[in-house]
Amino acid sequence: MESYVFGVDIGGTTVKIGLFSTDGVLLEKWEITTRTDDGGAYILSDIAKSIDDKIAEKAIDKSAVKGIGMGVPGPVKDDGTVVKCVNLGWGVFNAADELSEITGLPVKVGNDANMAALGEYWQGGGKGYKNVVMVTLGTGVGGGIIINGKMHAGVNGAGGEIGHMTIDLDEQDVCNCGKKGCLEQYASATGIVRLANRALQTSEKPSKLREVKYISAKEIFDAAKTGDNLALELVEEHGRRLGYALANVAAVVDPEVFVIGGGVSRAGDILIKATKKYFQEYAFHACRNAELKLATLGNDAGMYGGAASIL
Repeated sequence: MESYVFGVDIGGTTVKIGLFSTDGVLLEKWEITTRTDDGGAYILSDIAKSIDDKIAEKAIDKSAVKGIGMGVPGPVKDDGTVVKCVNLGWGVFNAADELSEITGLPVKVGNDANMAALGEYWQGGGKGYKNVVMVTLGTGVGGGIIINGKMHAGVNGAGGEIGHMTIDLDEQDVCNCGKKGCLEQYASATGIVRLANRALQTSEKPSKLREVKYISAKEIFDAAKTGDNLALELVEEHGRRLGYALANVAAVVDPEVFVIGGGVSRAGDILIKATKKYFQEYAFHACRNAELKLATLGNDAGMYGGAASIL
């Protein structure tokens, strides 16, 4: 009898759910709305109903389902206890136990960035490696660490919070986390836009970016690819900040590969080239051979990681 596993990735707007075979094939994926009203009280029951409906639709024997792996946007302890998910309205509770009780299936819960890292390690850009660090460059900067094939979440589920490494002691603007000088303030999509707006206001350099009403990270990288000097300087600065941070991570974790994902990673080789240049400049000599690769699973990485966490 064929066996199955479900991977779930909870976002602030939608919940992505995937049905996988246990050999790693994504058989079907779909989304449901994330209901955050009443402190997110309906999220787990909505997920359970959607999974039960899919099991019925596919006429799957429930005993053939090995479990549900779920990523959430917040810190998670090893036992499945969520330590506040502000975007969902959740406080502190054991999400794994609660979903398991509703569905009657084994459940694993982890931080969404850690789950994405596990997914890329299993079937994506990190496949074939045992020691992987994933960095997600989106609205914020997340991360996940795989050591000898095992996800390292840390005592409080905050292992891999690469975005909140302090990399600039002189920064005066405050990060969303309440600190100042976090990597997220420079390397995220919003971070590079912040740097661009600052550069446009403090210099007279001509740039295509001056013609854009609302600058995005994509427009900065696209302009750089056409040779726009100011945009090239911004990409270089982005690479310097990110390369510096990854060099510090390498001195602690010493991974085989850094897998770069998130929306900003769609910039492609220009991003990898700038980051690698500075990574090799700043890294301890024994760590300099770590590879930098682009993630390959896109928005499905979290679902893949959820499935992998069960297997």
